[in-house]
Amino acid sequence: MHLLSPSNASVQAMNDNDDDDNTIADHLLLHNPKSYLPPLFSSWNDKIRPIKETIDNLVNLKVINEGISVPTIVVVGNRDSGKSSLIESLIGISLPCAQETCTRVPLIIRLQNHPYPVTEFLLKYKKKSVRIINEMLISEAINNATMEVVGEGKKIGNVPLTLLMKKRDIPDLTIIDLPGIHRDNAEQTMGIAMEFEMAEDNIIINVASATSDLSNWRRSMDYKGERTLAVIAKCDQVKYGNVFDTVGINKYNIDRYRYIYVRNRINDETHNEARMEESALFERLHRVKDLPESEKSMLGIPALANKLVQMQFAFILKCLPDILKKINEGLNALNLELNQLPNNLMSVPEAIAAFMLVIGSLKETLQKMLIQGDYNEYEDDKQMHFNARLVEMLDRFSKKLHLSDKFSESFLVEEVKVVEESNGIFSSNFPPHSCLLRKKVNNIYSLPLLVVKEVCGYLETVCVKVVIDHYVSYPKLLSSMRKATHNVMEKMKLEFSERVVEMMEMEKTTDYTCDPDFIASWNKLMGNRDKFILATNDFQEEIYIEGQGRVFVDHLFDVHENTRDQAFELKMRMTAYWKIVLKRVVDCMVLRIRFIIQKLVNVEIEREIVNEVMLHGGGVETIMEELSPERVRIQRSVGLVHESIGFIENVMDVNLVSAQALSGEEDESS
Repeated sequence: MHLLSPSNASVQAMNDNDDDDNTIADHLLLHNPKSYLPPLFSSWNDKIRPIKETIDNLVNLKVINEGISVPTIVVVGNRDSGKSSLIESLIGISLPCAQETCTRVPLIIRLQNHPYPVTEFLLKYKKKSVRIINEMLISEAINNATMEVVGEGKKIGNVPLTLLMKKRDIPDLTIIDLPGIHRDNAEQTMGIAMEFEMAEDNIIINVASATSDLSNWRRSMDYKGERTLAVIAKCDQVKYGNVFDTVGINKYNIDRYRYIYVRNRINDETHNEARMEESALFERLHRVKDLPESEKSMLGIPALANKLVQMQFAFILKCLPDILKKINEGLNALNLELNQLPNNLMSVPEAIAAFMLVIGSLKETLQKMLIQGDYNEYEDDKQMHFNARLVEMLDRFSKKLHLSDKFSESFLVEEVKVVEESNGIFSSNFPPHSCLLRKKVNNIYSLPLLVVKEVCGYLETVCVKVVIDHYVSYPKLLSSMRKATHNVMEKMKLEFSERVVEMMEMEKTTDYTCDPDFIASWNKLMGNRDKFILATNDFQEEIYIEGQGRVFVDHLFDVHENTRDQAFELKMRMTAYWKIVLKRVVDCMVLRIRFIIQKLVNVEIEREIVNEVMLHGGGVETIMEELSPERVRIQRSVGLVHESIGFIENVMDVNLVSAQALSGEEDESS
């Protein structure tokens, strides 16, 4: 890890193929104390910061979802017109603007306010990040990155560099310095400029040197001239006459008062010295103090900063009515939340009554959702539609059960083994059938238990969500409620699992059904017996059994005929009976689930909540202690929202009056 300093002019960079932030491996920035407040920052802090911070505070309070965006400033112009020097003067940082250098790729400068005393500079391009430890190294870092992107010489490119500047008390805005237009690359630079100017909320600064041929000054994408400031730079290089005469007014469809005349910082001047020289220049040329206010507002970097902020503020003003509407909606939501809070409870009987009322409301909601299938309270949350999700779980369970019985695989192999182990003797209770049944039940034994775990887990999730929503006003009780819900679900899951185990054991030990479909299905399957005997006697490799598909029988040619016949009968009987078993298992699972839900909602959850609160949760007296903080929080938020609305409305009213007054003055002058 290296510390970059002015004496070590190389800039460390690391490739980052995964995450730009993870490639930054340099030391923290050295703090560069600000010697003065740049003109753009000063104007922005006076005009825009109050309204932006007000709205950002409402976003932090979650009264509204998003704040306001400040228009991006795009700086365009001919090569050597002084664009980079102009940006330097506006924001007070050093950029490459020496005579032998020029902007050859788009430079996106992102300014971000942060609360720390140390200023940070970060340059990003392609998949690289460079942390710059001192402002004096910014120009060199940009030059090195430019050469890496487009090579040496005057070649330009459209791969942007992004300079991120984080500093305390600076505006959150973006300025884009585009490559200067020159006859050698006019088409390419025009294409790049059009890409960044297209956005209708971007403000365009169109820069030209006072010494250049202004007849070829390029038109921007802002054909109406409503979001363009025309800047005549390098006014100190005008050898004679009045700088106001350097351009024809309204020639480019830009309002007369959106022409700004500036002097660029030169050589080793500080920003303060440059502004003093600029002021002296215009005083010498125009005797500024004698000019009308309208023409004074056209001279100097501070005037340009004011114009930019005015245009950004005008954009923000257009957004305020919609934002104010959203704020009022947020205020109504806060008031509704405040009104829904329980009244302050003054006695234990009142607390008990409130506690039982909430339990009653909880049970009512659970009955609607879990028993009646009413999802009105959670209409947009599909995860809370319990019955629909339960049906999906049971459908998946049924499919898995039926997939476990693969009829066509190893046809009669298992049955032949069972018959041979029983020595081919059928007793009155049919031992081969019972033996095969136990094996088949064991194969699916775990599936119902997995469903128990899945259903109970989902049921607990739904119940906890409902509990949280009903007890949100009682945070001290909420932990007891969640614990009670978990405890009751554990008991239900244990009881459910025990009943499922009993059910599966009964299926293993009792092969009985009174379902008439069993005999019909068995007889239908046995109708394939003659076909099976013929196929094995004629050494056919496969046969088709109706309802089951094609099965291979070539592996049965060497099995004794009597054993094959008994195995076939056993297979057909078990196939018919297994359908009954699977149906019975699914039906029993559904019945048990419905029974458990009824028991949970009507009895168990209320009992467990009462026991948990009374025995372990401090009793209902905790309700009397905790209404105040929640009410105070909401009331404080409501008060802040009212203040913010008043401030925003005042800003809108003041600017409306100012606009009307300005309109009146223009009418009188005309």
